[in-house]
Amino acid sequence: MKRLFVSDCEGPISKNDNAFEISQNFIPNGDKLFANISRYDDVLADVMHKPGYSAGATLKLILPFFKAYGITDKQMNEFSAENILLISDSQAALKHVQSISEAYIVSTSYEHYIKALCQATEFPFRNTYCTKVSLDKTAITPQEKEKLRGVAQEITEMRKIEIPSKAQRVEDFSSVDQASIERLDEIFWSLIPKFFVGKFLLDVVTVGGEQKAEAIRDAVKRCAADLADVMYVGDSITDAEAFKLVRAKGGLTLSFNGNAYAVRTAEVAVLSETSLVTAAIADVFSRTGKEAAINLIKNWSHKAMKANEVEASVVEKLQRLYPAELPKAKIVSAKNMESLSKESSEFRGRVRGVVGRLG
Repeated sequence: MKRLFVSDCEGPISKNDNAFEISQNFIPNGDKLFANISRYDDVLADVMHKPGYSAGATLKLILPFFKAYGITDKQMNEFSAENILLISDSQAALKHVQSISEAYIVSTSYEHYIKALCQATEFPFRNTYCTKVSLDKTAITPQEKEKLRGVAQEITEMRKIEIPSKAQRVEDFSSVDQASIERLDEIFWSLIPKFFVGKFLLDVVTVGGEQKAEAIRDAVKRCAADLADVMYVGDSITDAEAFKLVRAKGGLTLSFNGNAYAVRTAEVAVLSETSLVTAAIADVFSRTGKEAAINLIKNWSHKAMKANEVEASVVEKLQRLYPAELPKAKIVSAKNMESLSKESSEFRGRVRGVVGRLG
């Protein structure tokens, strides 16, 4: 029986945040625009629990502004292919897990980027789930373009929303942030839906939150397997529902350089600059199951990897890269969760730079 290896893309496989990078490259102050919309996304998904809303919908909310600034599908395709930044050894890790398990990528990223990444890593695109959209097929009027450019400037000038640790409703935010949230609600749920480009908000389904969980269910069905046979790797709030699903059914969940959202919902936290750590754990999980993989992590060392007969090429390269001590891999517990969340978030920022601070 082959088990399933399922991974998010941006974070565990690549360093990119493709949508952020497109915004930064093609839109004036696009980095600030994207970051502020991303924080609003966190508010809706994690605090307000807006009905029908999934984490990761930033990729839907930003699309009207892509259109307003004249970005085309061709530009997205070319930019994505030219700017892929892989986590070290991710191509070798993907090749190894494909040899020992059924392997899938489940990503919130746009189809443009996932196709480019599959070509760069020789991963089969048919085994991916991602956000499908065409900018060219949606119309925009000159009046909409002008209005949206003004709105984009307004959003970039907003102060970054600060999310209180125990916030559960809009009244728990500062008065300034309440005003920002209310204005963003008006922009995205009253103003833009009246435009031709409001079609993006209605029709585009971002693969985040529950959609990632549903993608895993579909992959399991395709393989005639069980959720207990799944090892899922993620790194952000968009992976929380996938983590909860797989963990509840007895599969293995791993946060790779995850932020606090990921560490708090995963069973294992890995802090690493190389994907070979993931490959080593996947090797044991795929061959002998979850219990053996957990025992490997509890006894995390070069010696334990050899004892568990991890693929020799993976062990040898990890020994060359880390002769004294392996990158951190820890079981997440109530006792270490907060310290691991902080450490992982900081490490994430060092590996991925500014995009590591996005939700």
